[in-house]
Amino acid sequence: MSNSPYRTLGAPAVPDPPAAPAAAPGPHPAYDGGPGPRTAHAPHTGYSPYAPYNPYAWHGSSHGAATVPAPPPQDTLPPTPAPAPAPAPAGHRRGARAAVRPDTTVRRLLPQALVVAFLAGGTTAFVAQDKAVELTVDGEERTLHTFAGDVTGLLAREGVDVGAHDVVTPAPGTALHSGDEVSVHYARPVRLTLDGRRHEVWTTARTVHEALTRLGVRAEGAYLSTARSTPIGRAGLALDVRTERSVTVLVDGRARAVRTNAATVREVVRQAGVTLRGEDSTSVPGDSFPRDGQTVTVLRVTGGEEVREEPIPYPTERAADPSLFRGTEVVERTGQPGLRRVTWALRTVNGVKERPRRVRAEVVRAPRTQLVRFGTRALPTSVAGADGLDWQGLAACESGGRPDAVDPSGTYGGLYQFDTRTWQGLGGSGRPQDAPAAEQTLRAKTLYVRRGSSPWPHCGARLHG
Repeated sequence: MSNSPYRTLGAPAVPDPPAAPAAAPGPHPAYDGGPGPRTAHAPHTGYSPYAPYNPYAWHGSSHGAATVPAPPPQDTLPPTPAPAPAPAPAGHRRGARAAVRPDTTVRRLLPQALVVAFLAGGTTAFVAQDKAVELTVDGEERTLHTFAGDVTGLLAREGVDVGAHDVVTPAPGTALHSGDEVSVHYARPVRLTLDGRRHEVWTTARTVHEALTRLGVRAEGAYLSTARSTPIGRAGLALDVRTERSVTVLVDGRARAVRTNAATVREVVRQAGVTLRGEDSTSVPGDSFPRDGQTVTVLRVTGGEEVREEPIPYPTERAADPSLFRGTEVVERTGQPGLRRVTWALRTVNGVKERPRRVRAEVVRAPRTQLVRFGTRALPTSVAGADGLDWQGLAACESGGRPDAVDPSGTYGGLYQFDTRTWQGLGGSGRPQDAPAAEQTLRAKTLYVRRGSSPWPHCGARLHG
């Protein structure tokens, strides 16, 4: 049996070829691959079963032999000299070498075959991870190869930054397959003023017309602050849009319908062919924004001014006087009303008079202040010569005992029916019926001391019972 180390790979045992006659001691023989005689080279010092393999060393041709050297003997003892055998025919040598070549070749090809299989499998996996996708970024298309597993990885590898308002199709995180199409649409900020109302919107549209279409804005007959074909850059733009609206103008009893994209009510009235004259105005402010379906009434205004004179009440100043009894007032200087001239605006709207409006006023004459002195001296509890009389009976006869009584003519008043002149002559103030009952009795006693019972011709006898 052969001592070949390849037996450990599990290959089946192969019978050894017939042994050739032993060679003479000396250098190890080698084959040069040709039909000629053997040539000698340096002695063999070691043998590796995994020597480099040259696949082109033997082609199975009948004209040449393999250049692979035969494995050296595995014995550890030195070879025993043997007589040189007779040279064998060349054909016999080629047949002996051919008998051992297939087993040796298979053993040497096996490691290389494993390496080739591993590399082939890795290449297949490598090719399987590569994907051809079409990426469109804001309208710019390109086809590329990528190993990214999903849309997020693709955008990251390509350096495409996506904002919160940008639109990615399919959505980030979606798995990628070869042949997929990925689109990125950048959003643009638009500061839109639509029919007088301001909005902040984001859109992926790249022109004004496309943005209006996506936002659902009716552009037919509308006013646009910029052309519809204007491109919208990444920085966005400001856009003022006034859609066409229907407004009714009522003037002089007739209605006029107007289709307009005007910015103010005043412009709508002018488009309706109405001229405002003088103080004419409208039912809504002229600079307000006209709304769709709104009705605006034109107010025909006529008017003028009227001047009126009005009195100015005079003020009163009061001063205490300790020489006067309490409840006694004396007018030291009579007050005088002033005079004011007032201008009023008179206005008629559509034939209806409005309430006059005060425009201005000027003082023609200033009022004069009235000065009044009032007493602080305590009232006496009695009047000499009149205390013992029946004043209660007199009061019952004159007024029924009522301090605020007034006769039908309005001339006399109080418990004792004083006239105003007599009352003030006794030191009283105002009207007698407004004074306290005690003060009225005191004034009546004073009058009695001066004139007796004559002031009360019908009831004076009651004083004496």
